[in-house]
Amino acid sequence: MANQVTRTYVASIHNHQQVCEDLDSLGFAASKLWNVARWTCDRIWDETGTIPDHGALKAYLKNNEHYADLNAQSSQAILEELAEAFDSWYTLRGNGDKKANPPGYRKHGDDHPRSTVTFKEDGFKHDPDHDRIRLSKGRNLKDGRQDFILCEYAVDPDVTVQNVQQVRAVWTGTDWELHIVCNVERDDPDPPGDRVAGIDLGICNFAAVAVGDDALLYPGGALKEDDYYFQKQRAKCDDSSSRKAQRLDRKRGERRTHFFHAVSKDIVAECAARNVGTIVVGDLTGIRENTDWGDHGNLDLHGWAFDNFTQMLEYKAAEYGISVERVDERGTSKSCGSCGTIDDSQRVERGLYVCDECGLVANADVNGAENIRQKVLPSLACDGGDRDNGWMAQPAVRLFDTSTGRIAPQEQVTCEP
Repeated sequence: MANQVTRTYVASIHNHQQVCEDLDSLGFAASKLWNVARWTCDRIWDETGTIPDHGALKAYLKNNEHYADLNAQSSQAILEELAEAFDSWYTLRGNGDKKANPPGYRKHGDDHPRSTVTFKEDGFKHDPDHDRIRLSKGRNLKDGRQDFILCEYAVDPDVTVQNVQQVRAVWTGTDWELHIVCNVERDDPDPPGDRVAGIDLGICNFAAVAVGDDALLYPGGALKEDDYYFQKQRAKCDDSSSRKAQRLDRKRGERRTHFFHAVSKDIVAECAARNVGTIVVGDLTGIRENTDWGDHGNLDLHGWAFDNFTQMLEYKAAEYGISVERVDERGTSKSCGSCGTIDDSQRVERGLYVCDECGLVANADVNGAENIRQKVLPSLACDGGDRDNGWMAQPAVRLFDTSTGRIAPQEQVTCEP
């Protein structure tokens, strides 16, 4: 049975020199519209005490001159992005992140800022036979000779661009590139096996994976180092909405997203090699509101975006035929994965779980992952310690290698070349 998945392909522009000026005009127009909308949000906030949603912004600005600089759907996408950015900021502040800043202007101190321009169904036309995409200009930027920008693109040789749903023109800092969003039809593969893996997500150890007789540990040190570095660099910015501050935020977000992709890809590959057909993940919905991790812990938890990571895990697992289930992880850190005894005091110190009832000694995060795994294995329930549980104390550690941007066994990352 075939199903459709969404894929985004990054394409270079062959005729960049010919289209660069036109793309610059669109990128500049997008920044101007964002800034007008951002000023409008301030004005409405001052008068009403509320932040307008994207529907209200569209109604306010549909007759603004900058709205017509772009295709209508492209202008709408910018206003939707701004409204979403305000929603994210408001949520972070509501969850206790007092350092979170509202979306800023684009871009203070830059004479010609270039923002990403999104082209939806009415804003582009794809010519797959000649690897070309025609991007619409807004009414104000049509010059009478040509009302579109014809981009000749190139993607990786193994990529076929078809069923294009959306195109984004993205300024990288040196040139423009296209991000082409496609619906790709894939056959549903058979699962690698019928085994079940449990995943516990956390802060110091980003992910612990339990397969029943084997465990993997993915430390989050590289991610925490990145966060610490970018927080320090951002603190040096005099203006939190400056071009430098926004560039740091963007780079931090890109590195975090890459870390999520690398870890989720490795977990799925390792599970497939172990004949896993079902991955069970602890659902952290509501944990921000219901758990007090302290100021530092709460900020880390908000920033790590576990939901985004789980979504990556779901679509990567689907390509292997592996299903992903989310289960309530409440109580999994307090229960013994061997005998089921529940006792708050059994997590004797950070990273160590000792059960006084059956004598289990385990990595605390692996024990949590095993409890999550057992939530979909009622027939295996806790067996009083009869099984060999030595693997719970000695998980295989897999680290993010900053030199390659990939996940590798600990001994390969830490050994001297």
